[in-house]
Amino acid sequence: MILKIRIIPNAKRTEIVSRLGSILRIKVAAPPRENKANRLLIRYLADFFEVKTSHIYLRRGLRGREKIIEIEGRSEEELEQSLESVP
Repeated sequence: MILKIRIIPNAKRTEIVSRLGSILRIKVAAPPRENKANRLLIRYLADFFEVKTSHIYLRRGLRGREKIIEIEGRSEEELEQSLESVP
């Protein structure tokens, strides 16, 4: 599954804020320096979708706020069901 994500760094806690069409807005409790926000984002998505961190790939957006993430390790239907809980 491919996800478009808009990240908001330096938040008080890491959480999914909303879903605007196919874009997830996620607050991350890490600064955008030294790849800390990206690493925390990957760990958070691994917990949310219940996959290993090695099954989440940052395909585009290493330094930007808009990212393309690929998630493997579960079927598309299972991943879609997880996304249904996002407002």
